[in-house]
Amino acid sequence: MLPGLAYFIIFKYVPMGGIIVAFQDFSAFAGIRGSEWVGLTHFKNMFTDSEFYTVFKNTLLISLYKLIWGFPGPIILALMLNEVRHMLYKRGVQTLVYLPHFLSWVIIGGILVNVLSPATGIVNQLLGMIGLEPIFFLGSQEWFRTVLVVSDIWKEAGWGAIIYLAALASIDPQIYEAAVVDGASKWKQLIHVTLPSLIGTIVILFVLRLGSVLDVGFEQIFVLYNPLVYNVADVIETYVYRTGITQGQFSFTTAVGLFKSVISLILVVLANKAARKLGQDSLW
Repeated sequence: MLPGLAYFIIFKYVPMGGIIVAFQDFSAFAGIRGSEWVGLTHFKNMFTDSEFYTVFKNTLLISLYKLIWGFPGPIILALMLNEVRHMLYKRGVQTLVYLPHFLSWVIIGGILVNVLSPATGIVNQLLGMIGLEPIFFLGSQEWFRTVLVVSDIWKEAGWGAIIYLAALASIDPQIYEAAVVDGASKWKQLIHVTLPSLIGTIVILFVLRLGSVLDVGFEQIFVLYNPLVYNVADVIETYVYRTGITQGQFSFTTAVGLFKSVISLILVVLANKAARKLGQDSLW
């Protein structure tokens, strides 16, 4: 337990002291102690910056799409794997769906660039075979968010299914045997036994997911986006990187990061409160 506590204290709580920079006109030469205090100036600048509203809207939309389409993915995959009775086949499929999690977005970005290439990509070749025009997926404002969501599901669904498979393994087999005796079909066993047993796990993971709802994946977007799709792909994390690191506006981007953290905290508290009111398991 001590190594875990040490990890969170050193890498999570101690760096939180850096939020002071959001209330200063930070200078790397003067340091935190010597920089001038400016109060809420950077927050006022943030709310009057039209570009901020664009990246905030993009962040919310991409997060919402990933939540709607990505969150059920591991649940469905775990339910499907749970029904496979041939163990060798089941282990093989599990290994295949886990593998993408261990690949970096740099590698996956290279795969996507080749697979989705409008000239030589296999997807566009298949579209050409059925008489459709090629699509520049990574340069299209209509398709880029779809590519983000689908590639994220492909990469993480298998890894996310592990927790649900563990929850499914904890269900007492006698409950299924009793359901079979009562004449319940596979579908009714799923509706009346399996899903109710998973509700607690689903609620907890959903609350935790809301805590990072504004973390849409800097690495994924940074690897895949380009100037053609900035209007629909630029999110808070890439905006903070571009403004804070490349332009040296450390205080302003710290204010943006603090705003994002406060919104995430509010979402977690509200979701946890809703879970308790509905009689489900909650974080506290």
